Amino acid sequence: MWIRTVFLNSFGLALILSCVLPVEGRPLAGTRPNIILVMTDDQGMGDLSCMGNKVLRTPNLDRFYASSTRFTDFHVSPTCAPTRSAIMSGRHEFKNGVTHTIKERERMALSTTPFPRLLQRAGYRTGIFGKWHLGDEDAYQPYNRGFGEVFIHGAGGIGQSYPGSCADFPPNRTDKYFDIVALHNDTIVRTEGFCTDVFFQAALGWIKKQHDAHTPFFAYISTNAPHGPMIAPEKYKKRFLDLGWDENTAGRYGMIENIDDNFGLLMRKFDEWNLWENSLVIFMTDNGQAGRSGKLKGKRVAIYRAGFKTGKGSPYEGGTHVPAFWRWKGVLGQGVDIPALTAHIDLFKTFCELAGAKTPNGTQNVDGRSLLPLLEDPEANWSDRTLFVHKGRWEKGADPNKHKYSGCAVRTQRWRFVNNRELYDIASDPYESENVVTDHPDVVAGLRQAYDTWWAETRPLMVNEDVPYARQQPQAVRYERQLKERGIPKWNVPKF
Repeated sequence: MWIRTVFLNSFGLALILSCVLPVEGRPLAGTRPNIILVMTDDQGMGDLSCMGNKVLRTPNLDRFYASSTRFTDFHVSPTCAPTRSAIMSGRHEFKNGVTHTIKERERMALSTTPFPRLLQRAGYRTGIFGKWHLGDEDAYQPYNRGFGEVFIHGAGGIGQSYPGSCADFPPNRTDKYFDIVALHNDTIVRTEGFCTDVFFQAALGWIKKQHDAHTPFFAYISTNAPHGPMIAPEKYKKRFLDLGWDENTAGRYGMIENIDDNFGLLMRKFDEWNLWENSLVIFMTDNGQAGRSGKLKGKRVAIYRAGFKTGKGSPYEGGTHVPAFWRWKGVLGQGVDIPALTAHIDLFKTFCELAGAKTPNGTQNVDGRSLLPLLEDPEANWSDRTLFVHKGRWEKGADPNKHKYSGCAVRTQRWRFVNNRELYDIASDPYESENVVTDHPDVVAGLRQAYDTWWAETRPLMVNEDVPYARQQPQAVRYERQLKERGIPKWNVPKF
């Protein structure tokens, strides 16, 4: 059924969209589509032209947005490793021991069963391309967590090196973002070109193989961009430099427009391969927007943040509210918005149900819900829920209980309770301009009690708090051993 909808966009202009709604009631469980999850790093709601950014040009993602079903109240964790852990496990990151992005606290507990392992058991091929950031030691690596194809950098960012095990391969500390070395399954390889281009090349080559083999697959394309340092190819920076933006902002915006070009390449290949009809493609980001200001013609100015007052690392709305565009041609509606409160922890059940993957006894208790009811009917009844947020990141060796109320939030469909002292009515005040904590004592009492209960059950599962620093950096050891024994071969770009 076609429906023409009139609405006001962020510029106040009346737009008319032709929206295609899905066939209501079509059961999706066990339909076994290919699943492609594209997740960028530190890109937020304000970093897309379809979300109102007047400086950026993201035509491919804008086109994808227009043809997608969009979860408009979708939430993740305030920083990157926590979000990745929650996606993989279907539960809050602290329950996997992930309370930081470094200091051995980025490692997803080995007792956690990641959903790619369950998809593998259901006959899916699984591949990761880009950033893992859930442990660099061998037992924690994605090839031991359910991924059959691995093409990744180390640590939480290309070139990063921190005390303990969280560190990238040594050459990447100087050759940042260009001609990096990456781990391709069991071999470290030398690549050519810009890192985001390489990750998409690796992913598309692998996807083509699965398509040719008629095998259902899960592809996880997790770019490190636009995470700092803000480095982009010169041709992507030039337009912003010419406009008068500083080098840092030009680099960040250049990375985003490069992501858009690569996403456009993916879309063209899916057209060419006729993959849209049996594939669910998702675009999202791993936390709120990292950039808050830049220099334009020498003057410090705020950059567009889609109305949010904060971004990455914050317990406020801007720290966790991210874009989530889902496209499955002929199955999901085009240009359809779903306002229900949804989150990254919902992907575990959703993907497993789509794949017909069974969850065996002994798997961790999952906090998330299946999104299938909303995908089948965007207006389906969706009961209110409580999401818990904590930015973590206290110092190593500190007592987590002393940081219980620092950097935390409780979110329901209507309310956001922040740091145990601020309450915002998100339904009428989505950008948190007025603290109404004194006006709703009963709401505050209920949210505080829910948070206290959650903390009590979660604290014992923070298994990495007392782990000592590793004496060696695993990826550095792996690199030096391979360099000595067989060298570092050149990676050949696959055909696609």
